[in-house]
Amino acid sequence: MIKFFKFKLKKIKNLYLLFLCYIKFLFKGKANKKTAKLNKILVVQMSKLGDMVCTTPIFRAIKIKYPQAKIFVLGNSVNKQLLEKHPHVDKYIIAENSIFKNIKKIKQEKFDFACLIVPDFTSLTTIFLANINFIAAPKIIKGFSSQNIKPYKLLNKLVITKEHIIRHYAPKQYLKLLEPINIYSSDTKKYLNFSVNAKKNIEKFFQKNNIKTKTDLIIGITPTAGNKIKQWPAKRFAKLADYIYQKHKAKIILTASSQEQNTIQEVLKNRNPNTKIYNAKVNIDELKALISKYSMFISADTGPIYIAEAFKVPTIDIVGPVDENDQPPQGKYNLIVKADRKKSELYVMNARKYNIKEAQRQINDITINMVIEKFEELCKKLKSI
Repeated sequence: MIKFFKFKLKKIKNLYLLFLCYIKFLFKGKANKKTAKLNKILVVQMSKLGDMVCTTPIFRAIKIKYPQAKIFVLGNSVNKQLLEKHPHVDKYIIAENSIFKNIKKIKQEKFDFACLIVPDFTSLTTIFLANINFIAAPKIIKGFSSQNIKPYKLLNKLVITKEHIIRHYAPKQYLKLLEPINIYSSDTKKYLNFSVNAKKNIEKFFQKNNIKTKTDLIIGITPTAGNKIKQWPAKRFAKLADYIYQKHKAKIILTASSQEQNTIQEVLKNRNPNTKIYNAKVNIDELKALISKYSMFISADTGPIYIAEAFKVPTIDIVGPVDENDQPPQGKYNLIVKADRKKSELYVMNARKYNIKEAQRQINDITINMVIEKFEELCKKLKSI
């Protein structure tokens, strides 16, 4: 009953916001008005770590075409830390829980252009009501997105839209949103940076634990995932660590957020007592600096693996139910592990509605030997460099 009322309230709220947008449209027209100068550009990305890393090609593409433009990003507080020290981002705006507070913040900046990365009705309403006269937003085609609701489709009619093809490489789809401002790029290289302080803290961690970046094989593992349905069992990560340590004498470093330390403890509890593993408790800025020093990074398809990609660290992505063509790192030194399946259950635009039983099978059917096989394959590739 409570869920029903929440659903009804959300529906009423969406209708109210849509009504406000169409009232504005009657007086101001559509948000499709090009301007001669692009001094301030807003990029709206409200998703998690990995999605934000995959948005970074947009920042670089804008700066190449319009080096004088100031790039602002609207997103959550965690991603502010992720983009700290990013050379192409001039200012980060942390989104409030109140849409009207966000509208007020954005209005003050007087943006010339805004692009919305994912089909989020509330975010599109926010920038439309914030008097931005030139807006690009994705139009979902050839597939299902739980965010592609009717109010969003109706609001799409008042802005410039670019087609986002479901299950096609997401970073390339994002770049299409820049075409209205004459940017045509297919360069999907990700880019991040970290602070001098983070670098010093990681150097101290390595010194304390006698880890040498020039000679040691340093393997990073994150045994957690933001969405539990993507999480490979901790016991299997423990056995994987045993194999890597016993055969390669690697320095194995585990990372997870403070809320996920119970998973780290489960890995440590199930390892061979002789397997030496380091638990690095770091913040986001330090995590970037730490990952940049790895020889290889292994995890499920979650934020840190995209950080590794941004620093050109070889990766093994245990994709589980995630579509391997949609967003996971792609390249000679970016390998994926997946179970037999007709199709993936999860993709970028659909992380909410899926077959839970099948998604669980797709992660649980990935064996330790399957990951070890990819690990050895990547090791051979790295030795041939």
